[in-house]
Amino acid sequence: MGAAEDNRKVFFAVAFYFCSSIVLVMTNKAVLNKVTVPITFLWFQLVIAVVLLHVCSLFGLLTLPRIEVEKAKKLWQLIAINVVGLSFNTLCLQHVDASFFQVARSLVLPFTVIFQWAVMQKPSSAQVLGACAVVVLGFLTGVTGEIHLSFKGVAFGFFSSITTAYHAVVIKASLVSVSDNTMDLVYYNNLLSAICLMPLLVVTGELPEVMSIFSGASGAEAFHALWVGSLVTGLFGFLINIATFLQIQVTNPVTHMISSAARGVAQTILGAYIFSDVISAQRAFGIFLVVFGSTLYTWVKHKESQNRDSLPTSSGGK
Repeated sequence: MGAAEDNRKVFFAVAFYFCSSIVLVMTNKAVLNKVTVPITFLWFQLVIAVVLLHVCSLFGLLTLPRIEVEKAKKLWQLIAINVVGLSFNTLCLQHVDASFFQVARSLVLPFTVIFQWAVMQKPSSAQVLGACAVVVLGFLTGVTGEIHLSFKGVAFGFFSSITTAYHAVVIKASLVSVSDNTMDLVYYNNLLSAICLMPLLVVTGELPEVMSIFSGASGAEAFHALWVGSLVTGLFGFLINIATFLQIQVTNPVTHMISSAARGVAQTILGAYIFSDVISAQRAFGIFLVVFGSTLYTWVKHKESQNRDSLPTSSGGK
């Protein structure tokens, strides 16, 4: 009975993560196809996430921290990299097909390994580097095989990969500033990122277009897409944090990565079906290499972790 219950938890966690992430990407792409205000759209999502955190607090589901200036100052690096990273991520999705989005941002893994070595002084094994090489090959295969390549999209994806990889490093250091309270960090991150993103609304020149959308000059479709899309993506952006935490909590890393790989395949198929993306043989092969390399990396890291855990036991036996 216990095993059956555990299996149900795993299935629910994987399905929850799978569906939430797919809906988030597809809805984002659908909105970005209709409006030309990606930074404003991103800002709405962050604001909605903050509102939802307050709603959860109101119902006693969680306790939100008081904003302390000293803590906020210590988190400036996290907030900066989060704002830049989310902006690059959104701009990348605006300029590339939904089915190509995974390839455009596939260098997250190699850059993560680089930052672990450069910043955290953690060298990687030959097997890990080999898995990263497969991912890089998949990226190059996918990019060079594009018929209508968006250099802007690829560039935004490249920088998004760098910021996302560095973001993971910064999070570990930032947790110390909030006494290792993950929910406090989520709240600070979303609230301060929304505040810091506001100047970009002016810098990017999106305000005239936003005013046009709200005044109705851009048409009812653009107004409807922006508001409904913001609500849906804000909700699912909030849920994806819970889904990711839940999946990692009740599954092992290999299961998590297999789920991520399956999501990538489903995202490619849905992108082709919903948005009529054209998937060339070279793009498909590039996606395969990215998924294979990522899964191989997780399997290697999992085996290395198991080997490390077994060392104290074997040496204790001697």
